Amino acid sequence: MAPDAPAQPLVRAVVIGITGRMGQALVRAAATFPQIIITGALASPESLGLGRDAGLLAGIGAANLTVTSDLPAALATADVAIDFSVAAATPAHLAACRAARKPLLIGTTGAGAQLEAALNVAARDIALLTAANTSIAVAVLSELTQRAARALPQSFDIDILDLHHRGKRDAPSGTALALGAAAARGRGQAPPGAVPVSVPRAAGEIRFAAVRAGDVIGEHTVLFSGPGEELSLTHRALDRAVFAKGALAAAVWLASQPPGRYGMSEFLGFKTAT
Repeated sequence: MAPDAPAQPLVRAVVIGITGRMGQALVRAAATFPQIIITGALASPESLGLGRDAGLLAGIGAANLTVTSDLPAALATADVAIDFSVAAATPAHLAACRAARKPLLIGTTGAGAQLEAALNVAARDIALLTAANTSIAVAVLSELTQRAARALPQSFDIDILDLHHRGKRDAPSGTALALGAAAARGRGQAPPGAVPVSVPRAAGEIRFAAVRAGDVIGEHTVLFSGPGEELSLTHRALDRAVFAKGALAAAVWLASQPPGRYGMSEFLGFKTAT
């Protein structure tokens, strides 16, 4: 009888933005995720959650995990960090992870192009995964969008339809912009900007439409419209846990990667996305 394979050590993760919707979803998902353990729970110095138990905040009972604002101390005993906080704080979190030489998964959106230079510099020293959406199915949608844009005539209009809850801050969403960038890659074009709908449309243009209403978790449709036919690709999130589970799985993978820039496409092993 062959000996049992040795058990893999748990990946120790710091969650930055623990008091937000995604931070709490990560705590709930990690409770049933066998490969990872959350050893650090970070909130801003002004947060009312400081000093509280992260498990109680997430509604799963005491987890013996106190919410703090001391990121360097939390990183000292961690293997990877997961950031779902706010865009304004991302540069500081990136700098702290680089100083500690700890891989970082950034799921926060809205930082803009000004962060790109800092990301590229940090990736010389740490493994860095940035994702506007950590759902595995959305990563597949992005791949399909790129392939469809490459295959269809460039005369097809492409619309990214983005529906979220009324509290969503950015519009278009980071996911919508990423899908637009995937379509542009398929066509060999630069990523599109968010063109106002009042501007006359050129044939084959990539555009965005965003709706913020109710408590919709998130829905994205990529609509390819040509003469006499349409192709529609849609992802609908029914539970915020899908983003948390995808982020945890990606973080486990990222913890063992060498320094460099990564996305969900690399995590899933896609070859055509860049």
